[in-house]
Order: sequence, then structure tokens, then C-alpha cells
Amino acid sequence: MTVSVLVPSSLTREAEDKREATRKLGYVARAATIFRADRLIVYPDREGETGRFDGGFVSTVLRYAATPPYLRNEVWGMRDELEYAGVLPPLRAMSQTGSESTGSGSSRQGIVTEVGPEGRVRVNCGLQHPISLNVPPKMAVEEGERVTVRISSRRPVRAKLENVPLPGLSIEQTDLQAALGREDAGVRIAASRFGEELTVGRLETLAGRVQRDGMTVAFGAPERGLPAILGIEESAIEASSGQGDAADNGVEPTADPGFDLWLNTVPDQGSEVVRTEEALFATLAPLSLRE
Repeated sequence: MTVSVLVPSSLTREAEDKREATRKLGYVARAATIFRADRLIVYPDREGETGRFDGGFVSTVLRYAATPPYLRNEVWGMRDELEYAGVLPPLRAMSQTGSESTGSGSSRQGIVTEVGPEGRVRVNCGLQHPISLNVPPKMAVEEGERVTVRISSRRPVRAKLENVPLPGLSIEQTDLQAALGREDAGVRIAASRFGEELTVGRLETLAGRVQRDGMTVAFGAPERGLPAILGIEESAIEASSGQGDAADNGVEPTADPGFDLWLNTVPDQGSEVVRTEEALFATLAPLSLRE
């Protein structure tokens, strides 16, 4: 069961400067982390980009935010996109094991600083000094590569390399259809004010499916929602939402580019515009509830 969050490359199109754009991306990364998203995917929206903060800027800042603080200098160094990285709120992400990433019995990211003889490497994983570890069989590593380190004891230090995916939030770039077409996409949801209103009854139906299959939730950009990005008439979405969930009743929505349903998670909104980072919190919170 995986959770994927999709945001467009035009996400920061309304930001007045780089500081504001960076802060906005920090809140997006926070929302994805708080609700335990496995992937935060940036999909292209070339027409919506303003030119100042394009998809490259968005992805770089999000990747930096998702990098553990103890690895940031070594991984990123000095980059123009990260001029205001200091305004990013800390993610304080829990490891996949559910333990604090700073404690014993946890998995954390490390970076290989030196490849030595006899299958040993030195890894910086945020301890006082880089540690020497054996490379597992059939696992090849290179200097500068990020790896997963399992820490079983900190005093004395006992750790090992694991040939498993890195813990924490993964930042990816791919197009919308490819993200929706993944085998582990789960329930594919388009967050839009023109979708079907999220009610207690609808949530009861969704909670079990999401808990069993996971979910992929897509969001639009400021003043450019998913209908505009996809070139879909808003009236078509409203009509298809009235038909109910296609997976439940076998009816294919007329405005479906790969979603199972269009969902309005802020019904009767009091502001004319719900910002993308606000929509993430408003949407992921109820969809994270369990039966």
C-alpha cells in the first residue's frame, strides 16, 4: 500500500519572489511528510509555468527539503535554486520502521564517502563520524551514492547497510498519465472544487479502499486547477461526478483522464481560492482516516 501525491511544475506560479516560492514548497513537503506519503511527484505543466520558478526549481527545492539535514551540505553544496533554503520548515520525518530516525532500531539515509578494499565502505549517516560498513552480497555502491543504513545500537555503534529503498519521502518527476498508470497507484483521486463533495458517507466508502489499496492524489496549481491543466471542461467534471464512483457502479466518467473519481475536499469553501499547500492538508487529512 503506497501513497503518492502529485503536484504540477507550475506550483509556484503566483509566488512574488524566490523566498516565497521556497516557503510554499516547504509546506507542500511538510504535508506529504505528515501524512506519510511515499512519493511526491512533480508532473509537467509547461503552459502554467511563469519562467522564474519552473519544474526544475520546484523539484530541486523539494528534493533538498526531503534530504536529511545531516546530508544536505554534502549532497547539494551551493546552488542558486537553494538561495532561501533556510526558510524551509524542518520535516522531522519518521523512519519507515516507525522509530525516530535519530534513535536505535531505525533506518536512515547515508552517503558513501569512501569505497575501500574487501567490500567495505565508509558512510556518513549523521553520526559523529563516518562509519565503516560491510557491503551486502550482490549490492554494488559507489562514492557519493545514497544508501540505507540500519542502526541497531548507537553506544556502541552497530549498523549495517541494507539493500532496500531509502527511507522517507521520495521526490520524482514524471507525467500525470504515467503516475496514474502505476501498478501500485491505488485509488486515483483528482482534487478539484468541481468534483463530488467529500461527505461522511463518501469517506466511509473510501477509507476501506485507501487502507487496502493505497491512493494517488493529484492537485492543481494556483489559479490553474486540474481542469485547466488537463484541458477539461468544468461542466464535464461536474456531470461525471454526479454519476458516482466509476469503480463502484461501472460507469466511466466522461471527463476521466485516468482518475477513479474527482473529489472536492473543501465543500462550501469560504475563500475564493484554496492554495495548493492548503488543499494538500485539507485533502490528505480526511483521506488518511481509517475504518
